[in-house]
Amino acid sequence: MKIPSSIWTLLIGIVLTLSSLWYGQNHGLLPTAATDEAVLVDGLFNTMMIVSTGIFLLVEGILIYSAIKYRRQAGDLEDGPPIEGNVPLEILWTAIPAIIVLGISVYSFEVYNDIGGFDPHSVHEAPMTQESMTMPGAAIAATLSDTPPSTGGNRNQEQSEEAMQDPATAAVRNADQIPQKRNAPGVGSVAPTIGGSPEKAGLPPELRVNVTGLQYAWLFTYPDTGVTTGELHLPVGREVEINMTANDVIHAFWVPEFRLKQDAIPGRQSEIRFTPRLAGTYDLICAELCGPYHGAMKTQVVVETQQAYEAWMQEQLVASSETLNQAVAVNPADLSADEFLSPYTRDMGIQPEMLHHMHQKIVE
Repeated sequence: MKIPSSIWTLLIGIVLTLSSLWYGQNHGLLPTAATDEAVLVDGLFNTMMIVSTGIFLLVEGILIYSAIKYRRQAGDLEDGPPIEGNVPLEILWTAIPAIIVLGISVYSFEVYNDIGGFDPHSVHEAPMTQESMTMPGAAIAATLSDTPPSTGGNRNQEQSEEAMQDPATAAVRNADQIPQKRNAPGVGSVAPTIGGSPEKAGLPPELRVNVTGLQYAWLFTYPDTGVTTGELHLPVGREVEINMTANDVIHAFWVPEFRLKQDAIPGRQSEIRFTPRLAGTYDLICAELCGPYHGAMKTQVVVETQQAYEAWMQEQLVASSETLNQAVAVNPADLSADEFLSPYTRDMGIQPEMLHHMHQKIVE
């Protein structure tokens, strides 16, 4: 009994659909999703994998079938039939990719909005003016140091001054040596921002951490506590706002499990908000080439329960107090500055080699 081609088409379509759905959800290409935002990003990625797998299997299946079915037979020296085109088929294979691209674009927009990419206080909501559209070099004005000054308030400067009010942050940043960039006329803040999700827009975060990038280390300060560490500790389930800048060159704050990345730029105050959802220890990597030791600019992010976080914070407060009391001792003449400080900075997660390099930079 010969099976009709329509039945074959239906069966093949079912197999392709099920295969695409299974692989799109079980590809294993992404690390653990450790934040609420990561779940949204993974949903978008999985959708694109489902579509891509289906298209790949369909196209490659047709190619392999055609290569076998219509291969030249032995002794066949004739030319193939002169087929010039098929308008309905051409419309179909043009319309389907267009619909797919449009659908993924809308979905991407929704995900970006849900993770706070269109925060009302960010650059996206700033009104455009005729001045900003006609000024020389308008397309790159926000990245240049000679951007004409705006008449409004400088939000970037305000954020810098707010961060520097914390003594611990002021001790590790050099905002007094690097001028803070002004807003581009009619465009808004020049600092990259991923704010709160739409339902949390306008609400303060549950935890703020100031992050400072420098060659080749990350320093984390917790405002109003005086705590400065070399690794980032966060509690599960609380929205965190990371305010970051750099002391020297551009760095990039990237935790693959968080699915978020943000640049730390000298003279600009970057911001990123997220909510950790899975306890664990994750690698924080600098994703921007920042010098010869760029590959060594790594640290850890520890996501823990609220109780564990509070216990760790209490330990840091006690350690900071003890370190301060011991620091008044006279440095023995036979020890260098980095050798003298290394026992204290090791408890903060700062390695002796990094301290030595920082000391050399200061001396220079």
